Amino acid sequence: MAGYPSYPDLKGQVAVISGASGNLGGAVIRRLHTEGVKLALLNRNDDSLQARLVEMGIAADVLVVNGIDLTRNADVDSAVAAVLRSAGRIDILLNLTGGFRSDGPVHESDEATLDALIDLNVKTMFLLSSAVARQMAAQGKGGRIVNVAARAGLRGEPGIGMYSAVKAAVLRLTEAMAAELMPHHINVNAVLPSTLDTPQNRAADPDADFSRWVAPESMADVIAFLISDAARDISGALIPVYGRA
Repeated sequence: MAGYPSYPDLKGQVAVISGASGNLGGAVIRRLHTEGVKLALLNRNDDSLQARLVEMGIAADVLVVNGIDLTRNADVDSAVAAVLRSAGRIDILLNLTGGFRSDGPVHESDEATLDALIDLNVKTMFLLSSAVARQMAAQGKGGRIVNVAARAGLRGEPGIGMYSAVKAAVLRLTEAMAAELMPHHINVNAVLPSTLDTPQNRAADPDADFSRWVAPESMADVIAFLISDAARDISGALIPVYGRA
């Protein structure tokens, strides 16, 4: 594993990952599988995830829980129960689910866009983090939770006001849960990327200098650090991962 640190303590840990079918999800899966983490991926109805696992040659090693709508509490509880039946415990939660919509000026935006942004970025994180945190607390062995927010959550900017607001909610929930779960030795942190270097973002902004953006593999390295024992004293942190953007 030349090029980045290895974290032997991660071997055998059970990690639940949402949003695993995305570009960041793929990078995180590869990174953590290399570390020997037992992966449990929550998937809605996206056949591309299974195809990607086959392409990586790790399909047999990974638990995929399909048919999960992370905006529904019953589905989240069902997913957590499925992971526990298979693995017996949960040590790590990575909330990678999220999404961006250009919402325009706030006063010209619509309710449907706001609802979609809240569901995708906040409700999914809230429901899954709550369910997993309860399980981690019951296990009594601590745990690690990492949320993906965005630099936009630090400050409102023209044209992305509602997106900024929902990512700010992720940051405040991260801080609150970190303080609340500290007695249970559960660390809760967030990573704040600027722009990820993905095919979708390149297509949306073809004239940008892509070298200034953050590679998903770089984000995966930061996440691996945060869930390792090397970061055992870090909780409630909002980690900037801006590249040169």
